[in-house]
Amino acid sequence: MVHVAQEGAVHSPPVVLARNAITAYVSEGRVLSVPADPPAMLTQRAGAFVSLKKFGELRGCIGTIEPAYPTLAEEIIQNAISAATRDPRFFPVVPQEVPDLTISVDVLTPPERVSGLEDFDPQRYGMIVKSGTRRGLLLPALEGVDTPEQQYEIVCRKAGIRPGEPCEFYRFLVTRHH
Repeated sequence: MVHVAQEGAVHSPPVVLARNAITAYVSEGRVLSVPADPPAMLTQRAGAFVSLKKFGELRGCIGTIEPAYPTLAEEIIQNAISAATRDPRFFPVVPQEVPDLTISVDVLTPPERVSGLEDFDPQRYGMIVKSGTRRGLLLPALEGVDTPEQQYEIVCRKAGIRPGEPCEFYRFLVTRHH
């Protein structure tokens, strides 16, 4: 399920953590220590994507489908740093840009295998398509992506999979933090 914060709302703890991690890394070259609060981020493990936008345009997006670190807090810290500095589509974020970044953190449920496009609602489910060793992912509830067919086309293009090529479909839910 996608939860979207209301306008004017205080940023959620995952977003505050991501912003602090980016600031520490791009300003000081330091990996942020895992904070003690909130406890849920210290006990939960999940894949997570950190997305950065600057003036409404994508500025970086990196994540993990399944947990790669012992806690969700560490997952967010590492993926925030990667989104800011290692997304191959963009130059690394510089300290002066950080105040202009809009950050969202998507926490993923474990992917479930499904039979095909009929099992998708792009507003509710993210899509993973696998063919051999190639795999592509698209988060749910993205502007301009209204049909499962649009999701599939984008995922295939990202993964280098030809449309119609034999593949496996997986879907997942996210909790989106702003």
